[in-house]
Amino acid sequence: MSSNSPNGAEAMVTLLAAHGVRHIFGLCGDTTLPFYDALYRLDHGMTHVLTRDERSAAYMADGYARVSGRVGVCEGPSGGGATYIAPGLVEANESSVPVLAITTDVSVASAGRFPLTELDQQGLFRPLTKWNGVIPKAEMLPRMVRAAFRAMTTGRPGSAHLGFPFDVQKAPVPGEEIWADPALGVWPAWPVGPDEGAVAAAAEAILSAKHPVAICGGGVVIAGAEAELDRLARRLDLAVATTISGQGSLAETHPNAVGVVGSNGGVPSTRAVVDAADLVLFIGCRAGSVTTERWRSPTPGTRIVHIDSDPAAIGANYETEAAVLGDARLALTALNRVLDTRKSLPSFGGAARAAKAKAEKAAAFAPLAASAEAPIRPERLIAALQRALDDDAIVVADPGTPCPYLSAFYEVRTTGRTLFSNRAHGALGYSLSAAVGASYGRPGVKVVAVMGDGSFGFTCGELETVVRSRQPITFVVVSNSVYGWIKAGQKTGFDGRYYSVDFGETDHAAVASAFGVKSWRVEDPGMLESVLREAINHNGPTLVDVICQPLHEAKAPVSEWVA
Repeated sequence: MSSNSPNGAEAMVTLLAAHGVRHIFGLCGDTTLPFYDALYRLDHGMTHVLTRDERSAAYMADGYARVSGRVGVCEGPSGGGATYIAPGLVEANESSVPVLAITTDVSVASAGRFPLTELDQQGLFRPLTKWNGVIPKAEMLPRMVRAAFRAMTTGRPGSAHLGFPFDVQKAPVPGEEIWADPALGVWPAWPVGPDEGAVAAAAEAILSAKHPVAICGGGVVIAGAEAELDRLARRLDLAVATTISGQGSLAETHPNAVGVVGSNGGVPSTRAVVDAADLVLFIGCRAGSVTTERWRSPTPGTRIVHIDSDPAAIGANYETEAAVLGDARLALTALNRVLDTRKSLPSFGGAARAAKAKAEKAAAFAPLAASAEAPIRPERLIAALQRALDDDAIVVADPGTPCPYLSAFYEVRTTGRTLFSNRAHGALGYSLSAAVGASYGRPGVKVVAVMGDGSFGFTCGELETVVRSRQPITFVVVSNSVYGWIKAGQKTGFDGRYYSVDFGETDHAAVASAFGVKSWRVEDPGMLESVLREAINHNGPTLVDVICQPLHEAKAPVSEWVA
């Protein structure tokens, strides 16, 4: 081996850059020193964003990947760093988002001798990721990096983990092994088309229905299938609903768009469209518990056609009449091609059903959105945000109080990923960090993070990261001094026996101001929209602390509470 062979740390940096990586989110540690030294010395063109917590680094990588179309990369040190980064990896994996976590590790040579921060990283990350490995020797590093990128971006996308021992970082790597396929740095890579016979069977099933409805999950946006979905919906006048993750499959101003369905963000009028359907076409959707209101809507026995890139999702929850395995864009293209051969096509009246559902939802929303009551109604906050933001703005929601209101009532007026939340595992503290990643991933577009005050307490330290990196993000805190989702559940499911869900009031504007964020506190509904506009138009990071009605007193679009 040549004396000028790169070491493992240098090889890792070169391979990341060769895969098209532009940003790395992470936090330094003792075992990371060779890797950081290589980042310092090499001319690689990547930006490293120093975070204040490894969990935040993973969420930043997640938000970055969702809006940029590139793999999100995060890194952290051994021991506690590896355990802290894990929540972001399992969220990304279950959300079909390619996030690579590189966690440095103690030397291979010291394993089993009780070195500080020793941990079975292989075992820790095995159930959390699509692909996982600890690099045992330097000559294996290039092929393992390539394997990680290949796994993350092909098939159903997911997360990957690479353990990077200290001595592997310093050992030489054969120069001829350091190469990459840049096509695997974007996603979805190598999309797989469907079987022609399966597409024909799906077409026959759909055309034989009287009032079908499509329910689109995140797979439509991931695949970039929006144009083919639009063509299908218009030519058949097909009603199209979405999951929360599927928002952006169609613009919600589209005549055939029903809006979000399910127990979180769905409302009675949108559920009625699904319940009345004699056939449901799931597209890039796992038909999980939230989407189907615990498998009650659509009702068991409804005819099902299912398009998905993951065979494990098809038939898992409903007996499926016609299954199409493949990338959503390629599958819908093939389906439209079959329909092109038909001399006449039915019109299913989907636009009329969608219009009726949206009108009923708007009628219930309007008086609450205009309410001058204090504390401020969450509906009024959503309406003010809708008016203050451009259609291309990116809104990142934490899964607690903001999620059902935004998914139900914030109208997504363009296709693609402009509104998202961490719907797989629903950990609090996501939106603040994910918004940082989104801001790096789509520069020049306004990013707004909406969180409850419980979530703010999880990750507010990253406001320092935001100020230091000068990201012009607006943070909106829904303040009511309670873990609202749990308290609402205690009210409806446990006869109002409230236990250990309330916490003290915090002046979030003052906290943010101490970090250097321009901030406001709003209690008067009449001041809300003007303050939001000022915050959104400011050329630096801003925070608006909104004193809001708590969930257990509100009329949130969550079916189990309404019932």
